Amino acid sequence: MAQLYFYYSSMNAGKSTHLLQSSYNYNECGLRTVLYTAQIDDRYTKGKVSSRLGINADAQLFDLNTDLLNEVKILQAEETIACVLIDEAQFLTKKQVSQLTNIVDELQIPVLAYGIRTDFLGQTFTGSAALLAWADKLIELKTICYCGRKANFVIRLNSDGNAAIDGKQVEVGGNERYQALCRKHFKNNINLQ
Repeated sequence: MAQLYFYYSSMNAGKSTHLLQSSYNYNECGLRTVLYTAQIDDRYTKGKVSSRLGINADAQLFDLNTDLLNEVKILQAEETIACVLIDEAQFLTKKQVSQLTNIVDELQIPVLAYGIRTDFLGQTFTGSAALLAWADKLIELKTICYCGRKANFVIRLNSDGNAAIDGKQVEVGGNERYQALCRKHFKNNINLQ
């Protein structure tokens, strides 16, 4: 039975690496996967899911207007799809998460979505909130804070190298802009006591 999985974490937990490994496992068995990544993420090559380890794979791009259900139906008509994998799932809309549930329930294709749970102010991303509510399976991928505790938050660094405490929710960046922290150090950095 197909299910919707949401693999979530802060940054640097290996989400993209895990996605690429999962796709590779399907492909190694002769099964076709379809990968998606957010068009807004311009840190690496467009149209690729890329891992900090240096591995990557071709991917379809999604934006706020992409009809994932319709696209997967078209791709499925061309050749059977064994699994759909979504990178940067925090950027999905509620409607797109609903479409993922339809891919699972109507088309019987498993969907593995990978994303960050909260933004730099500790607020849940729209796509992540919808996935937390609608996914069949929730799997936390763990990484650590500089103190050694589990990191479940991310801060955005401003031009002075300090934690930003305001700004747009979405600003794409990597280690030069963001840092994964435990709750204690997150609260200390954004002055939540």
